[in-house]
Amino acid sequence: MESLRFKALDNLSKGLPKVKVESPGKITEIFNENVFTLQVARKYLSDEAYKSLVASTRGGKKIDRNMGSQIANGIRAWAESKGVTHFTHWFQPLTGLSAEKHDSFFTLKSDGTPIEEFEGAALIQQEPDASSFPSGGLRATFEARGYTAWDPSSPAFIMEIGQGKTLCIPTIFVSYTGESLDTKTPLLKALVALDKAAVDVCQYFDKNVTKVTATLGWEQEYFVIDAGLANTRPDLLLAGRTVFGHAPAKGQQLDDHYFGAIPERIYAFMRDFEQESYKLGIPIRTRHNEVAPAQFECAPIFEEINLAVDHNTLLMDIMERVAKRHGLKCLLHEKPFAGINGSGKHNNWSMATDTGVNLLAPGKTPKTNLMFLAFFVNSIKAVHDYADLLRASIASAGNDHRLGANEAPPAIISIFIGKYLTQVLNQVESRVSGKFDEQDEAMLKLDIHKSIPELMLDNTDRNRTSPFAFTGNKFEFRAVGSSANCAISMTTLNAIMAETLRQFKVDVDALIEKGEKKEVAIMQVIQKYIVDSKAILFEGDGYSDEWEKEAAKRGLANVKTTPLALDAYVTDKAKHLFESNEIYSHVELEARHEIMLEAYVKKVQIEARVMGDLATTFILPSAIKYQNVLISNIKGLKEVGLSEAAYANQKQVLEAISTHINEISDNVEKMIEERKNVNEIADTRAKAIAYCDGVKGKYFDVIRYHVDKLELLVDDAFWLLPKYRELLFLR
Repeated sequence: MESLRFKALDNLSKGLPKVKVESPGKITEIFNENVFTLQVARKYLSDEAYKSLVASTRGGKKIDRNMGSQIANGIRAWAESKGVTHFTHWFQPLTGLSAEKHDSFFTLKSDGTPIEEFEGAALIQQEPDASSFPSGGLRATFEARGYTAWDPSSPAFIMEIGQGKTLCIPTIFVSYTGESLDTKTPLLKALVALDKAAVDVCQYFDKNVTKVTATLGWEQEYFVIDAGLANTRPDLLLAGRTVFGHAPAKGQQLDDHYFGAIPERIYAFMRDFEQESYKLGIPIRTRHNEVAPAQFECAPIFEEINLAVDHNTLLMDIMERVAKRHGLKCLLHEKPFAGINGSGKHNNWSMATDTGVNLLAPGKTPKTNLMFLAFFVNSIKAVHDYADLLRASIASAGNDHRLGANEAPPAIISIFIGKYLTQVLNQVESRVSGKFDEQDEAMLKLDIHKSIPELMLDNTDRNRTSPFAFTGNKFEFRAVGSSANCAISMTTLNAIMAETLRQFKVDVDALIEKGEKKEVAIMQVIQKYIVDSKAILFEGDGYSDEWEKEAAKRGLANVKTTPLALDAYVTDKAKHLFESNEIYSHVELEARHEIMLEAYVKKVQIEARVMGDLATTFILPSAIKYQNVLISNIKGLKEVGLSEAAYANQKQVLEAISTHINEISDNVEKMIEERKNVNEIADTRAKAIAYCDGVKGKYFDVIRYHVDKLELLVDDAFWLLPKYRELLFLR
């Protein structure tokens, strides 16, 4: 029987039917087509209801339930005009994915009359069965109640899947006792904390600032391969990555894929998912080939963080779904293929005032420069003081494979700011004194704006080995994994910034109370923060052994594995940070720690099972079949009377194959026993460490080494798994 691998290759050689993607004309004509924007709301709501929605969306004011009914009726009327019959509360539980339960507008009155309705209560709050979602011990399995509550700051939208359309209401998700069970609730709380702390600091410079909004522009990297080939790889289907596979003769060494012409089939897929994204208001701006073969990237225009997170979560779902109808498989895993670039989700983060100022953009006047410097240095201080929490926020089984290799930043958290801003900080550090004099006056009038052209030039290439790099008017958090929900890292980043800004105001006010001029007080605190946090600044090669040694001298942690990185969430420092900013209670924090450890255990466990299954049912049978061919060949040569020298090479190959077969078989058996022992460990942290160091650390690379060596020795006709050259270059 022909193997699935060769059937998939045969299908590719015949040419797959191409999906026709109609051109939408102008993007502006379909953008937000399926979103209940405020412009749409104006047409479907009364003045009173519209004003209430605007006040909630822009000002965070609570919507009265009676007003909620009016808004719900307007949303239903709009949705029904587009052929929608069902609605769902769309939320983001702690699975890393989105979740939804569909209900119809259809109902029966007491006399049996069928009607369509969508009441305010249904819009504002729902009660899904939440017993099977991760809770980290917050509630027992039989305590199934969980509540979803409408988040008006993210507009309702219509999701089209095939011929079906569903009205989606973005919501938070909390337990019966009020603890957050999702990624959105803590993010919203962190944004509130940052807003308050940032406005307080902005008031030093501009009394007109009443709101600060954190912004995010994510860059989504991903791989796309043929679905037929992917479906013959159980590891890709179950673990999202290839646990075996020898590097092809050609990988990414020629750099010919990066920014190259987009393959036609991929181009059609991109256009298709972009059109769906535009309808949902996702402002995709960029698409291109990435460095690794079969790797690509898209990126949007900056948005307010909560909306940007919702849009990225939606996009990942859209990409995976649209890929299927093109006969493709979209891989969002951080490291689906060994030896080439992994995929990240670079989070470009900044803050903007309601007066139109980007707080991380150098200004044109001494006052705006000083405000920039304050927020810039506070960002550095926040990362320095809470580097362990930032590392924890991007920790996952998938990202552990990616960090520190092939252009991904290392696990050591550092900041790259470029030589010009380094010079500025050095000037501040050396020139600000405790007494206001002419030297300090000159420092206050420093015109950073003149450095902008050079600054932008300096940062164009950026430092690709830096986890946290300043890129002109924002910080790029490059260490976030491609499959991650942005909310997790953004919650932490905004929380640590809020806490640092709060302390900054305390420190500045203390000096002002002692009689210092406001500007001098600000500069003195900035100088102190520069001195306190300069160890986190690094401009060099983050991959080098020298940096590891230097980082250790500076006291910077290098936590390479998820189980240990996650410890940062349950320190007293972390509990104080999140509780004082009203983001997580200590119970919620410990629950999340438990959930993330459990997720790590399960993912490594799945990978171990997949490795064992593939080795036993795919690899060894293929190797043994070819082994028998060699044995028959050697026997035949002996029988015709040839000397041993005539079949010496065959014998050598046979011995090598036998060695690899034995090593694979022995190590798979040992790994299974190790896994059984680890599964008996009750403590989740100890189990996670045991899976990391014992199961994964002892056996994954060893088994893979021998399997990949067999791939080079066994006749290609016997090999059942599609090879890297096929997965990466055939589409």
